Amino acid sequence: MNKLQVVVSNQYDPFLNRAVEQYLTDNQEEDITTMYLWKNQQTVVIGYNQNPYSECNVKLLLDEGGHLMRRGTGGGAVYHDLGNINFSFIVDKSLYDVRKQLSVIQDALLSYGLQTEISGRNDLTYDGRKFSGNAFAKGQKNNLHHGTILIKTDGELMQRYLIVDKAKLLKNGVKSVASRVINLSEAVPELTSENIKQPLIASFEKVYGGKAEMLDFDTFIKNSEVQAIREHISSNDFLFGRWKQFKTTKKARFPWGGVEIALQIDEANAIIKDIQIASDCLEPETIKQAEQLLQGASTKSSPKYDSSNEIIGDIINLIYD
Repeated sequence: MNKLQVVVSNQYDPFLNRAVEQYLTDNQEEDITTMYLWKNQQTVVIGYNQNPYSECNVKLLLDEGGHLMRRGTGGGAVYHDLGNINFSFIVDKSLYDVRKQLSVIQDALLSYGLQTEISGRNDLTYDGRKFSGNAFAKGQKNNLHHGTILIKTDGELMQRYLIVDKAKLLKNGVKSVASRVINLSEAVPELTSENIKQPLIASFEKVYGGKAEMLDFDTFIKNSEVQAIREHISSNDFLFGRWKQFKTTKKARFPWGGVEIALQIDEANAIIKDIQIASDCLEPETIKQAEQLLQGASTKSSPKYDSSNEIIGDIINLIYD
């Protein structure tokens, strides 16, 4: 019997909230589906493979008391504040169903008369504008699906901190990041990041057909493993380390996402001495595979790879064309 759990964070620390999410993903027992709701204060969240300096005005954000956080999933950079709420589904692999999980969000918003759509590679939209970006990761026992719900986010700060690739804007035919997204409070002024919580919990129970156990968030705060995760993901090395010397040599945008590549070539031995790949691709493991494949590869001929892997193929063609 599938057991349902709900966790609602009472803290706005992005590193603590992310640490709890990772702890649940790593340790949750079988046959459990958990919905986790959380909010971060003044935070830019970047994808696992993204270069922070290409995605965010890092110095400005930190000087103004904000936070930069790197998540464990792929996808692009987003801005969090207390005007938006974030959700995570931590689900036993055998029960994982992205459409079903998204239907929880859609059903909750229907209670406010909002008819929403699944759009693009990972978005929820209302009236053609994005209010929720989603990302995904596979764990050993559980899969993770998380995303945002923009309700009353500060659009001026979003534009102030985020750097948006002009190629991405042109692809979508829009002028700015703000014009691509919508705060749902524009459509329903009474909707807030607080009063959406109970409809989300009710929809979770409705969609999954059972009563959810409410877990006390304070028990996670005291957990030593959660605190160890928090310390790691908030470290400068994890956030910035390998990106400090990143110098883009190749750049392109593909249907699966954008990519920037930094190459160091050993001319004497005709090999790729070092490679770093920054991307908003939703498959961080594939980006890691591409780096491993190309590290030490000959510059005279491209390495062999599985031709069915479109992402790796596009990256190799970008480098060797």
